[in-house]
Amino acid sequence: MCTGHGTAAAAGAPADFLQGASYKKHPGVTALKTVRLPEDLQRGALSVIHGAALRELPERARRLSNFLWSRKRATDEAALRKKALDLEKRLLEQEVEKGGDGDRYLTDIRIRKEVLSQLKKTTYHWTPVRYDDELSIIYLAARLAGGYAAVRRALNEIKKRDDLFSPCSLLDFGSGLGTVVWAVHATWGDTLKESVCVDSSKAMNTLAERLLRGDSETKDPLLKQVYFRQFLPVTPTVQFDLVVSAFALSELASKQERAETVLTLWRKTHSYMVSKTDLCKTYSKCCEKYFPPFQMSLFRQLSDSEFNQIFLSFLVSICQKLSHMTLYTCMHLYRHEPQLPCNYPQAYRPLPLPGNPEHEVECFSYLVVARQETTREDKSLQWARLIRPVLRRPRHVHCHVCCPDGKLRHLVVTDKRNGRAMYRCARSSDYGDRLPLLQSEDESLP
Repeated sequence: MCTGHGTAAAAGAPADFLQGASYKKHPGVTALKTVRLPEDLQRGALSVIHGAALRELPERARRLSNFLWSRKRATDEAALRKKALDLEKRLLEQEVEKGGDGDRYLTDIRIRKEVLSQLKKTTYHWTPVRYDDELSIIYLAARLAGGYAAVRRALNEIKKRDDLFSPCSLLDFGSGLGTVVWAVHATWGDTLKESVCVDSSKAMNTLAERLLRGDSETKDPLLKQVYFRQFLPVTPTVQFDLVVSAFALSELASKQERAETVLTLWRKTHSYMVSKTDLCKTYSKCCEKYFPPFQMSLFRQLSDSEFNQIFLSFLVSICQKLSHMTLYTCMHLYRHEPQLPCNYPQAYRPLPLPGNPEHEVECFSYLVVARQETTREDKSLQWARLIRPVLRRPRHVHCHVCCPDGKLRHLVVTDKRNGRAMYRCARSSDYGDRLPLLQSEDESLP
């Protein structure tokens, strides 16, 4: 990790990057204040929960949250076969070293039993989650507010960096409770003319539709033109302004299915595609083992042409690193910072249910890909992402950032060295926000 005292930061940088905003609301701020559910959505959710009258709901909701948090993706069959063959080869070599000269047939049977036994102990037993009517309500109590807050923050980044964008059509893959539709309406108002929500669970679709009607069978939907499907639209020519997949890709059963789904979603994207996942649960080799931080394990299996088809477009979201199209950049960076997670927090208010605190924080990773470059930021300024909480000290601020060239830097920002505008913005920023860096002609970012 490169460290320094921020000499490349905006020394005397023009304050016009503020675009007339205050220091606390400069253009690089992406986090929202404590996110609250829309009143209509919260009222409908509480009506559903109280009407269901499920026993031990708080405890069951907590257990479901813990299960989903600890859940890994399904083991790839090819990787499992390779693991079995390597284990069998090692056991055979050990047998030879022992000088075993018994019946080869019986030896092979014993080794295969040992291989199966060890694989059962070391392989994650992934099974799909089947959401019935009851489990859907438990999921509602456990994840509605947190999921909504995470989506709101991801969409807020698009809105701040492309103020001309207002989606007219939405495709939500793995729509669950329909929180993406609510979040899009909260972000852009009533611009949506059509929303297609795709979820394989019929019970989830039914519950999401109940929420749209305020848990009433007679009232009209609070949000219009929302359609629920159990499968992706098959028409290849139909595209949507905004395509979102929140916490859904990891629930697909195989690499092949995930790769095909990602490419299908990208082909259906007219402007922006958003992919979201839970927080990174393990930091070393996280790109190989899980989807966080940037779904690298999803795209590593794609061909070069397919990868470029997706990522040679302009990347506007959290990861500055992937914008340089280096497939293993993230792993190179983790070589220096194995304990650095690529997760971002968003404060929110959970549903007012027994046992719930007044405030919680949702941690997550997300990726936003655009069809074309839309940012209109000052090209003389290089915007870096804060990848750790800001350390505010007397007359100086410690900022750990990921620069546009993919390198990690430690900047010590002061009023005297970097200018009042940069210093005040740094003090007002937080984990996940972006800071402007001025790159001079005779100095490049290390």
